[in-house]
Parts: sequence; C-alpha cells; structure tokens
Amino acid sequence: MRFLTADYLYPLSSEPIKEGVLQVTDKGEIVAVFKERKTLSKEKLECYKGILCPGFINVHCHLELSHLSGTAGKGLLDFISSIKKRNDFTEKEILTSIENAENQMINNGIVGVGDICNTSDTINQKQKGNLEYYNFIEVFGLKEEKFNQIIFNAKELRSQFRAVGLKATMSPHSPYSVPPKLARAIAINYDKKDELLSIHMQESACENELFKSKSGNMFDWIKKIANCDEIWNMRNRSIDILKELGDKNFLLVHNTFSRKEDLGYNYYCTCPKANLYIENRLPDYSIFNPETLCVGTDSLASNNSLSVLDELKVIQANSNFNLNELLKIASKNGAEALGFKKLGTFEKGKTPGVNLISGLSKIEVIV
Repeated sequence: MRFLTADYLYPLSSEPIKEGVLQVTDKGEIVAVFKERKTLSKEKLECYKGILCPGFINVHCHLELSHLSGTAGKGLLDFISSIKKRNDFTEKEILTSIENAENQMINNGIVGVGDICNTSDTINQKQKGNLEYYNFIEVFGLKEEKFNQIIFNAKELRSQFRAVGLKATMSPHSPYSVPPKLARAIAINYDKKDELLSIHMQESACENELFKSKSGNMFDWIKKIANCDEIWNMRNRSIDILKELGDKNFLLVHNTFSRKEDLGYNYYCTCPKANLYIENRLPDYSIFNPETLCVGTDSLASNNSLSVLDELKVIQANSNFNLNELLKIASKNGAEALGFKKLGTFEKGKTPGVNLISGLSKIEVIV
C-alpha cells in the first residue's frame, strides 16, 4: 500500500486538494483520497513537489503511422498524399516504430488511447495490454462501385481486433472522404459492441469551402479523383454527415475551423501540435465546453512527440482554461468519451495511473 502526496492533488472528480493524499495499492488501484496530510503518519507518506493527477488519455492517435516520422508534407491535401508512403517500409521497420511509439506514450504518462486503424499492424503490440485502446477502423472511399468491398474489408479488420479482445468500431474518416451512401452503410453495420464513432471534422479551410461554396482546392481534388458530387450536393456543412450516421455518440476530431454554431452535444478532440504542423492554425478554444473537450497527439507523421503534456502547453498558451479544466481535458473527458471506466479520475476502485507534473513542464509516472 502506498500513500502519495504532493503540493496539490487533482482528483478531477472533485476540486483540487492542497497537500491531498492518494492511497493506492501496489497494483495502482485507488483506495482512498484524503484531504489532509496530518491525518496520516509521516512515515507512510511519499512526498513530491508538484501536482499529482490521473494518467493521460490520448484520444486521437494513428499509431500505425509511427514509421512516417519526418516524412509527411504540410497542408492537408499534401499531407494526405504523403501518407501513401506508408507502404515504402519493411514490416520490421513498421512494427519497431509502433513499439517505440507506444513506449513513448507510456513514458509520457499516457494510459489510454483512441487509435485510428487502417491495417492490423498494431494488433500484436496492443495485445500486450500495456495501454487501454479503443480502435477506430477507418472507412473512406469516393467510388460507389467500391463501397461494398470497402465495408467488407472494414468489417473483417474490426473482427481481427475484436477476436483478441480489443475494442473496435468502424468509423468514417471525414465528411469529404465518405459520401452519404457510404456513411449510411457504416451506420447500418454499427452493432451492440460499438460505443462511439470518431470523425476528422473541419480540419482545413478548404473543407468548409467545399460544402459552403462547392469550390476550392478540396473540391477540385475530389472531382479529379472521383467526381463524387453526392458529397457536396447533399451536404451544406461538414456536420451534415452526423445526420446520415444516425443517433450515435460522436467524437469529432480537430475542429480547427469550427464555429460555435457548428458544435452540438458531442465530444470534441483537439490535436494542437498537429494542427499547427499541417495547417498552421489552432481552433478557437473559447467556443468549447471544457467538460467535453479532449486532446490527442495525432501521429508521429504530423507531430514530433506523443505527449499530452506538450499538447496541454499549447492549449494553455492559447486559451483561458484553468489548470483543473486543462487536466480534465487531458484525462477525465477522454476516459469518459472512450468508455474507459477505470481511468480518468482518482476515485475508489479505479486504476487510472498517477502522474507527477513538476513545474508544469516535467512529467513523471508514479504508478
């Protein structure tokens, strides 16, 4: 049994506690939270400088792209094109990069991940159980004659993840890459094991231009690839895809060019460092509810680190969120969004991990 205390304890299920004490088992299960050190023997206490908070949740990642570090272009369309390089590597290079990236997340205090999957490359690493994962099997395509095969392949991949006990849900990539007919097919195949759909949303200015004025770089790009006019003829805004997907729980990712009137009763994920890399733009954080905003790192193709703390620093510098709200964004909200019931807060019976943040710049994993 361990009794951990620091300058401040942030349970996230309640207000911060000055010199609070966290009682945990050797396996990391929360036994109790004490509001005063003096109620406990000094000999029992492990005292730290800084703040203690639950382990972080990286709500949006592409672990399977870890081998593309330093190779991707900037600007959304150039970035998408550069991802085609993903197959120019050996299996060993890909798997080693996945393992290294997971270890980086662990060392940075991350305990749970929402991960985008187009392949089975990450399954072996995830089976080790080092982190808790919700796997979103990404679906996209612009040519109607391929829709049946796309759905079949996605269901097969979902089955591979589920067969080894991993959470997996088929999810649309984005409003500009999933026409209404394909969106409806995804909705039809949403089953009892599914809890949430993840969608890249309003990540670039050209996405909004596509739906609003039926013009722009993305409009020209889609016409060149497939001339799929159903995408813009049946939608006036990116968020119109949500109606086609039906009554589901949604996690909308990036939202870089979202306005307040675009927001609804959903979970929202920001990936600030990736947004700066790809579009050199951050969302307007003032429009978001700090109780439903989450944070992700995106992939090493668009980021130089997989660190939630690094992302929080960017958010802090560009918002008015207080520290308790920032830590909810980093832990509690993501755990709730992804259904990780044992993570996110310091509450009896949970095993959320314990992070020590010193000087708001250094992270240390305590449990």
